[in-house]
Amino acid sequence: MKIVFATGNPHKLKEIKEIAGDSDIEFILPPDGFNPVENGATFEENSFIKAKEAARVSKMMSLADDSGLCVEALDGGPGIYSARYADTPQKRIDKLLQALAPFENRNAKFVCAMTLVDADGHKVFSTVGECCGKIATKQAGSGGFGYDPIFLVENSDKTMAELSEEEKNLISHRGRALRTVIRYLSSL
Repeated sequence: MKIVFATGNPHKLKEIKEIAGDSDIEFILPPDGFNPVENGATFEENSFIKAKEAARVSKMMSLADDSGLCVEALDGGPGIYSARYADTPQKRIDKLLQALAPFENRNAKFVCAMTLVDADGHKVFSTVGECCGKIATKQAGSGGFGYDPIFLVENSDKTMAELSEEEKNLISHRGRALRTVIRYLSSL
């Protein structure tokens, strides 16, 4: 089964393919013309917007995710603005660490909302995956991307960036959401 994965991010597509592993689903990028306007107020709304746009340009079943980092002390921020929190990944990390400096509470979670739509853009299934942890006081690890170097995984002394791809995919918010989607598709 071929499904368009609504992203322009090659890291994300690679991660999705690794998580999907030996399932019979082949994820492909959307064709030219995929340019969603992510103006939703929640991860779920943005996920649906992207999936619907991918279906519109591809005329195929499409899956989208919208994900980000939610930090308790920052009232859930940066949240849906995680990728736009600053201009570069390093500036986003620096800004977040600076914002958290006055707080003792460093609890955080990665959230991933996934939406599956049919070829006409109608919602077929949606789910949310979460990975809880804390924000470290300094960066560690060279794996992953985004906020991974400062996200200490719950019940671990490692950041997400210190885990192997296999370890990360087992516990990540995206891994949890995608495995739920795959179970749904397998039940059809």
